[in-house]
Amino acid sequence: MLSRNWWRAFLPGRAGVDAREGLRLVAGAFLGIVLTGWLCHLLGVSATPSLPWLVAPLGASALLVFTTPASPMAQPWAVVAGNTLSALVGIAFAHGMGFPLLPELAAGMAVATAIVVMLALRCLHPPGGAMALMMVLGGIRDPGFALYPVMLNSVLLVLMGIAYNNATRRPYPHMQLAADDHAMSGHEDQLDADLDAVLARYNQVLDISRDDLKALLSETQLRAYDRKLADVRCADIMSRQLVTVEFGTPLQEAWALLRERRIKALPVVDKAFRIAGIITVADFMRAAELDLYEGFDEKLRKLIRTTRSSYSDKPEVVGQIMTRNVRVAGEQKRLVELVPLFGSTGHHHIPIIGEGGKLTGMITQSDLVAALGRAVDPAA
Repeated sequence: MLSRNWWRAFLPGRAGVDAREGLRLVAGAFLGIVLTGWLCHLLGVSATPSLPWLVAPLGASALLVFTTPASPMAQPWAVVAGNTLSALVGIAFAHGMGFPLLPELAAGMAVATAIVVMLALRCLHPPGGAMALMMVLGGIRDPGFALYPVMLNSVLLVLMGIAYNNATRRPYPHMQLAADDHAMSGHEDQLDADLDAVLARYNQVLDISRDDLKALLSETQLRAYDRKLADVRCADIMSRQLVTVEFGTPLQEAWALLRERRIKALPVVDKAFRIAGIITVADFMRAAELDLYEGFDEKLRKLIRTTRSSYSDKPEVVGQIMTRNVRVAGEQKRLVELVPLFGSTGHHHIPIIGEGGKLTGMITQSDLVAALGRAVDPAA
């Protein structure tokens, strides 16, 4: 007994376009056929009245040109060459009908040969199969029929497609831009390799170009990345093992902590562990007037050296040189909201506070980059 899923396969999915796009493509097909037929009719009356001025497979060509202008099978070369060459193939087999070829055999061979020719010349166009079949069934043996009306029909339809699609903001012909190998990131290189491997294993003709498929995959990955990143909170990635100092911590002790722990900033907290400021390597350099490299070591040693007397003309403790205006963030703040702080305001460390305003963690640029990397590649 056949399963329900097997029967369901006979019903394709929805087209996935809104009413406005549906109206656009219907109007395009209508105008394309009407104008192409009108112009060819005028030319046919004056040139060769005995020949038809419009061929039936052009209706299928119009569907492709106006509904799927990005499809490789709808591009100008595919439409014009696919229809014209298929017509010539069909005419050639029409000459062989009866003897030695039966009509049925001639029809099958015409369609098959037309597909081979279109594949070889990169102009695969589904209506081309109908074009070859029409030549055989209609007994058309005049090679001129491939030029008029077939080729002229196809050229005019393509011109209508170029005008209408671009006027309605659907680029046609659909350009495929070659990627700059030197400008590609490692992630893009990997995506290219994976895509090529999957397509090679799939081994079927697709009605979408490789570049468009790659663009869709990249956009899908970007949306997934945005969604994952939107769910990340500061508490999820912050460093909880904090090294802190207080207002009265000697500069020499604070500098030693920076050196020993190989960090660039120390949160300054009060007795209740609330943030009072932050001291960074830049604060030490500013206090030591290290704008010029000359005398760097001596100036720094002079700054952090503890003064033994009761009077000092230089800073002695952290609170005298720390940065007081500190940007902080709550534990439940979304990580994406911190990106502008790191990217445009020059912040390298953001203290994270919890209940009662107490310091609970710290997020650095390294933490941010690591979180972004995990959002792009969860296995990293």
